[in-house]
Amino acid sequence: MSSADDPSQPGSPLSDPGRETTTAVLEREQVEEKTQEPGDHERFSHYVRKEKILESALSGDPVTALCGKIWVPGRDPKKFPVCPICQEIYEGLRAPQDGGD
Repeated sequence: MSSADDPSQPGSPLSDPGRETTTAVLEREQVEEKTQEPGDHERFSHYVRKEKILESALSGDPVTALCGKIWVPGRDPKKFPVCPICQEIYEGLRAPQDGGD
């Protein structure tokens, strides 16, 4: 008695070399969440809404800076230079205070 999976039997995939098979590729988009990069937020002070910093101090939840960095604040920002990306975005958001354009 022979099995239906027996490759020596006529009609099995291995016994018929002319038989075509197809392969499909399943494509899916991989979405990566923006996460904090180790060390980056340590080098600069970042701009964050004041109320978000207060909320973070109470809850321990991370905040997101204007530049997109995510971290839990916990150090004196006056000891570090301002993040150049945050500075550029902040200056673009603020209206001129000197009456200029």
